[in-house]
Amino acid sequence: MTAALKPKLFLLLLLFLPIRAFSVSPKGEVVSFPSGELTLKGVVYRPEGKGPFPAVLYNHGSAPGMLPKDAFEALGPVFAKRGWVLFGPYRRGQGLSASAGTYIGDEIASATKSGGISAGAATMVRLLSTDHLNDQLAAFAWLRSQNFVNSDRVAVAGNSFGGIETVLGAERASYCAAIDSAGGAQSWARAPELQTLMIRAVRNSRAPIFFFQAENDYDLSPSRVLSAAMQDAGKEFKIKVYPPFGNSVVDGHTFGYFGSAIWGDDVFRFLDEHCRK
Repeated sequence: MTAALKPKLFLLLLLFLPIRAFSVSPKGEVVSFPSGELTLKGVVYRPEGKGPFPAVLYNHGSAPGMLPKDAFEALGPVFAKRGWVLFGPYRRGQGLSASAGTYIGDEIASATKSGGISAGAATMVRLLSTDHLNDQLAAFAWLRSQNFVNSDRVAVAGNSFGGIETVLGAERASYCAAIDSAGGAQSWARAPELQTLMIRAVRNSRAPIFFFQAENDYDLSPSRVLSAAMQDAGKEFKIKVYPPFGNSVVDGHTFGYFGSAIWGDDVFRFLDEHCRK
């Protein structure tokens, strides 16, 4: 697999916002939900109390094995302490849903080996816009049906491949807001069809989108191009490029997972503005 498509292994220090408005268990609750004929799993973090609370569906990236778990463990308490439910569904082939399908990284690698970069990119786009999008929409339906969730105040967020999913979900589902961190940053230059897909999605977005990245991410083009497309379409958006995070491009790419002490106030201000009217 090419460097632009190869998943990265992320093991970084967890950062938490010092917010004490809500108490929350340090561990999430593992749940199951249906996606078509599949049974998938996810993890829920929520403030104590009955609610209903506003909620964020967080789309993980393409890191192999159980590594998305690190992201959810970093983000869950941050959102819960702010009074938000965070639901981290595992899409087919990854994490707690590994047995429900083939890992997307393996499918992209196989296509790249047999047909080159263009074949790998086409496989990535196909899977993210079909099977994996279906898993996200199924997770959204499950989340809205929970009695501790305010079904009119459900937002979506995600990093890397999860940022791509966030943009695609904002076109299809009735989210109140979307947070895209680093969506497509590794694949943008090598996958013109991904650019076309994401530009179409943001132009048709049903929710305002906040695009953000660290300056030392792989490529800042996705945030800049997609925000410009939303502006051209008369859609509401926000864009912010933060200073470099960590010491490498990999650190910069995981800013959406582990940089909440830096982006937290901006993200929650955006969510409050659009989801708590």
